Amino acid sequence: MSTSDQQMNDTQRRSEPTAELVKDLSRDISTLVRQEIELAKAEMNEKGKKAGIGAGMLGGATALALAAVGGSMATIILILNAWMPDWLAALITTLVYGAVAGGLALRGRDEIKEMGAPVPERAKESVKEDVAWAKTRATSNDR
Repeated sequence: MSTSDQQMNDTQRRSEPTAELVKDLSRDISTLVRQEIELAKAEMNEKGKKAGIGAGMLGGATALALAAVGGSMATIILILNAWMPDWLAALITTLVYGAVAGGLALRGRDEIKEMGAPVPERAKESVKEDVAWAKTRATSNDR
C-alpha cells in the first residue's frame, strides 16, 4: 500500500463512528486470537511428532543397551573371578554399575530441569506482539 493510499485509509477511518471502530477492533482481535491458537496447535503438534520419534528410538536403544550391559557385567565378573571368589566379583561389579547409573540419573535430572517447560515459544512471542499491537491500535488517533 502506498503512502497516499495509507493516508486516505487513515482519513476514512477517522471519520467512522467509534462504535464501528470498536466493532472492527473486536473482529480483528478475535481473528488474531484464533490464528494464534492455530499456530500454537501446529507448533505443539510438530514438537509432539519429533518427541514421539525420539522416544521410540530411545526405547530401542535402551533395550539394546540393557543387553550390552548384561553381557559386559558377566564378562567383568568372569574376569574378576580369576582373582577373587564369585560373590565378591559379582558384588564389586554391581556396585560399580550402580554408581555409574546413579551419576547418569543425577546428570539427566539436571538436563531436564535446564530444558524447562515444553511451551510453544513462537506462538507465545507472537501473542505478545499482538497484544502490543492491539494496545497501540486501541489508544492511537485519540478515538
